[in-house]
Amino acid sequence: MPFHTVHVIDSHTEGEPTRVVLEGGPNLGSGSLAQRAARFRAGHDGFRSALMNEPRGLEIAVGALLLPPSDPSACCGVLFFNNAGLINMCVHGSIGVVATLRHLDRLPSGACTIETPVGSVSAAVQEDGSISVENVLSYRTRHSVPVDVPGYGTVLGDVAWGGNWFFLTENHGQEIHAGNIPALDRCAWAIRRALASSGITGEDGGEVDHIELFGPPSRPDASSKNFVLCPGGAYDRSPCGTGASAKLACLSAASQLEPGQTWIQESIIGSAFRGFFRPSGRGIIPTITGSAWLTADARLLLDPADPFRDGIPASRRPSDCGEYRRSSSRRGAPG
Repeated sequence: MPFHTVHVIDSHTEGEPTRVVLEGGPNLGSGSLAQRAARFRAGHDGFRSALMNEPRGLEIAVGALLLPPSDPSACCGVLFFNNAGLINMCVHGSIGVVATLRHLDRLPSGACTIETPVGSVSAAVQEDGSISVENVLSYRTRHSVPVDVPGYGTVLGDVAWGGNWFFLTENHGQEIHAGNIPALDRCAWAIRRALASSGITGEDGGEVDHIELFGPPSRPDASSKNFVLCPGGAYDRSPCGTGASAKLACLSAASQLEPGQTWIQESIIGSAFRGFFRPSGRGIIPTITGSAWLTADARLLLDPADPFRDGIPASRRPSDCGEYRRSSSRRGAPG
């Protein structure tokens, strides 16, 4: 039987990879992006796993499947996914999508609207080549929530939405630097497990599956530095765009940052996003700016005879050691 071929362009945004699927993705029909996301989750998780997991994938990357938009004024619709499943929104991935469209001469005006399952966002290329994304409505739902974390004591943090649900804390007792990543990983996993066992969720009952630890910046131009644990178990190499949006929402709610004032968020590897916001209803509309660089233009081959055609799912579960466990099953991880 012939190979199934998938055309992708890879990039990284401030260190965090994005894999944009141009051709070879599943037919998800018409309807809203949320409806098509549900079809993808129900019937095409093997495609996601094939692209994001070993032997051809990279567990730290985010996939971006380009789809026809339901709104004719939008340049595209996008479904984002990682090694664990679909994710609601991805700002670093949106920056990677815009860089890819620009490379393909599909962005004549230098700006566009992108549809996602949680709403449309706008993006624009700046004069210096960086890319700004005006994200979805972001807001804080809970402030200084006490969480009893075994081995760490009581940790206080905020629960906020920035396109994904986040628990954000500076009260973690860890040093935020690249040499301390294993300890940060263990701490973040312990917090995530404690949130789940305590029944602390987003306001819609959604799992708080992103943990964001903050500390003093290393860069002289930065406002703070973070470590972000993503749902699939990898840490974000970029400063995390939806996480930066959630942070801006918390700063706004605490009256610690004014509308239009710039916040520079440094990542664990030293890269940075610039962010500011405007008030909107119950929260804010954040704008996040960063840069992306293309790394590959490739055609992935999915051989039907390959026993690992759909990838080797790597699942990480909250544990004190935060170690990987390789699944022997060929199923994809839940979205």
